[in-house]
Amino acid sequence: MSALDKLKIDVSAIPETSKVSPAQSQTEKSFAFKWARRTSYESAAMKDFSKKWLMERYCENDMRRLDQWLAGGRKIILDVGCGSGYSALLFFGERLNDHDYLGIDISDAVEVAKMRFREAGYPGDFLKMDILNIPIPENSVDIIFAEGVLHHTSSTEEALKYLSRKLKKGGRFLFYVYAKKAVIREFTDDYIRGQIHPLGDDEAWKALEPLTQLGKSLGDLNIELDIPQDIPYLGIHKGRLSIQRFFYWHICKMFYRPEFSIEEMNHINFDWFRPSNCHRHTPEEIRRWCQEAGLTIERMNVQESGITVVSRKS
Repeated sequence: MSALDKLKIDVSAIPETSKVSPAQSQTEKSFAFKWARRTSYESAAMKDFSKKWLMERYCENDMRRLDQWLAGGRKIILDVGCGSGYSALLFFGERLNDHDYLGIDISDAVEVAKMRFREAGYPGDFLKMDILNIPIPENSVDIIFAEGVLHHTSSTEEALKYLSRKLKKGGRFLFYVYAKKAVIREFTDDYIRGQIHPLGDDEAWKALEPLTQLGKSLGDLNIELDIPQDIPYLGIHKGRLSIQRFFYWHICKMFYRPEFSIEEMNHINFDWFRPSNCHRHTPEEIRRWCQEAGLTIERMNVQESGITVVSRKS
């Protein structure tokens, strides 16, 4: 029995369109465009990097944790904002054979996800719809996986609380949201996001390429800065930091990995700058919203990039 059958979802009764804000509509289109560019994220180097980062943040590199969360029979895994299924395939892997997976995304990326799941040989159901309008009962899902998704809705808080109601008592909600950055970077990032907003997706992709090239040039310099003291009003901490990382965390996002191609680095920059809905949060906000949603936080991994949470419904 599939996830759709278990959750008694009548696919024929789901409306083809739903009302969303202009910002959400633009965000939807940008992700459909990004995930359709499979050459920009399917190299072995990029998948290896992404998988290691997922395991570090959610499981502290101990996959027995994931096995414990999935123990006790077949679970229903709800992957909200599944995109092309990229993170789910890397994170759950062969475990998908033993559980019932349902991927939901507001964009046409679900068609790419279907294809990638078939290619990997894993079962899964997929629905194209707004994750804030899911026709499944409350208290019906064992695990909700929302990797880098909630902050792309109109309200991270609303999305977190709405989806928590779909979770069974004792079920787990695994999610990652962006963290607030240093003052100058917050300003610069929003400025660039505003500048490329009027462009088409292909134009925006190309407009970001010079920025990506600059990030590569800074990274290839392989120079370290020694920051002697904290500068609190700029969000800068003392210590040694490569010049690329200094610019990356404090001035402007320009992703760099020496093993990635320019297209792959541009994919990550596009993911950041292109969506209109791109909220950033503090750990205090996330703790408060989880408490109000009846979620007990079992693990919170706070990095400069974002906040990863493993929570359990009380």
